[in-house]
Amino acid sequence: QVQLVESGGGLVQPGGSLRLSCAASGSIFSISTMGWYRQAPGKQREFVATITSGGSTNYVDSVKGRFTISRDNAKNTMYLQMNSLKPEDTAVYYCHAYVTLTTAQRTQRSYWGQGTQVTVSS
Repeated sequence: QVQLVESGGGLVQPGGSLRLSCAASGSIFSISTMGWYRQAPGKQREFVATITSGGSTNYVDSVKGRFTISRDNAKNTMYLQMNSLKPEDTAVYYCHAYVTLTTAQRTQRSYWGQGTQVTVSS
């Protein structure tokens, strides 16, 4: 049993900043890749950024230079620092993680958070 809980969403003006957090808890042995995905109204959920356990990152082109993904492995927490926000960043942002469980078999599972709303509007 693993839970991912996002926080930090809200309403911000264009050009503003937000920092999202995703805290993982439960029967966690380790977490490999974590990532952020977003879904705008009427659109498909899309990849935003990922970060491996070693700190390697990938970003969708539209957020490069504006967003920074990071993680604190000791806290099982991932962050998304979002700067220079644009109206097109408005979406529900979802945390995702591949988690190795504390089972004898060290089972790996895919988990999603509940999402947090980010609205960029003047």
